[in-house]
Order: sequence, then structure tokens, then C-alpha cells
Amino acid sequence: MVIIKSPREISLMKEAGRVVGLVFKTLEESIKPGMSTLDIDAIVEKVMLDNDCIPAEKGYYDYPASSCVSVNDTILHGIPSNKIILKNGDIVSVDIVASYHGYMADACRTFKVGNISERAERLVRVTKEAFFEGLKHVVVGGHIGDISHAIQSYVETHGYNVTRDYTGHGIGTHMHEDPNIPNYGKEGTGHRIEPGMALAIEPMVLEGRKDTRVLPDGWTVKSKDGKLTAHYENTVIVTKEGYEIITMYEGEK
Repeated sequence: MVIIKSPREISLMKEAGRVVGLVFKTLEESIKPGMSTLDIDAIVEKVMLDNDCIPAEKGYYDYPASSCVSVNDTILHGIPSNKIILKNGDIVSVDIVASYHGYMADACRTFKVGNISERAERLVRVTKEAFFEGLKHVVVGGHIGDISHAIQSYVETHGYNVTRDYTGHGIGTHMHEDPNIPNYGKEGTGHRIEPGMALAIEPMVLEGRKDTRVLPDGWTVKSKDGKLTAHYENTVIVTKEGYEIITMYEGEK
């Protein structure tokens, strides 16, 4: 069931989204070679707690950390570790969910570590652009499938693939709500888009084949062929006029 959010609920989600943006701004200024992925997680948790938010990922189905930190061929759900050290040229996706008075906002960015290759740069850029291609179809009366189709088409036009195993989703008092928002699909299908819907739209893009594998830890998802991956996500509120992104910090490109 899709839950339409009230103005009060949206205002609480916006505060969670503001803190998510603040986390990303802090990480942009902090991420560098030599850090561990556990160091990144510590920053995420501190910024959230210092701003009256709870890191909602911690304890979710017993997940052990405040963020998912995924390096290079890990597409999502990477568990932060003091044994995973960032190197110059890596790309690292940080997926976070902040909860403010029980209302959540979810987003992800893929960050560059030092100087990255043109190959990695292009993948990160196309992944972000795919989100905005999908966003063009967040229109009242449209369909979720319109968003999905736009993301898939843009990604595949650039020679990449989207995962079939994981999707975007609705969000509110629960991290994952209806509707599911796949990164592939057909125009004119899926739930109708209505004002007050809160959508976490998240292209997850693979440089190589679309196949993924889960490590024995039960969380970490990698590209099956070992090629690079990238992930970009924002929480979006559907309005009568279109949409509002609530998880970007002021001035973010």
C-alpha cells in the first residue's frame, strides 16, 4: 500500500533529508586515501547524532553499522570495516538513512578517492545523470515505470547495466515502503504517481554485466564479473507541480 504523506510528515522527512545532505557535505570534505570504511561510518554516525537524527540502518535486520560503504566492485550493502582501506583511484558509495522523530530520508553518493581514472569518472557521472533522467518523469498522473524506463534507457545507451536484484522504493516511517522503483521497466506501467508520495530513486549501475553476488556475510553485494559499480540516490517528494529533492545540501552540484 502506498502511503501519501501529510504536510506535517513531509516537514519531518525534510529535516531528516537536511541532515543526510549535511553528512554528504562532511564526507566530501573528509574522504581521502588511507581512511578505512569504518572511519567513514564513524563520520556518518557522529553527524547524524549531533543533529538529532538516528542512523536508521544500524540494527535494521541486525545490520551492524550506521551506513553502507561500498568500494569499487561492491555495488551496495558494504559493511564498514577497519580492514578496508581506501586507496587513491578508488570510488566509494556511501548509502545512508537518517530518521528524525521516526520519519526517514534515504540517499547515496559515490565519492572519488583522490585522483580516479577516466573510466571510473565516466561511470560515476552517468550513474548520477541517470537519476536526473528518471526524475524528469516524476509527474503527477505518470507511472513508476516511466521513471524505471528512463533510468534503464539512459544507462544502457552509455554501455552499462542496471541491477535487476535491487530497487528503489517508497519511504516514510519505514525505510522501505511501497512502491518498488526498479531501475528497469516499461513506460506506462506501475503505480500512478500522486502528490504526497515519497520516493527513494536510486540508479545502481554496473560497468559490466548486470549479474551480482552476495558475500557470505549476507550483506555485501558485488558485481559478479568484478567490474566497477556506482550508486546515486535521493529521496524525492512528489508535489502538485512536480517534485522536491530533500536530500541534497544547499549548493550541491
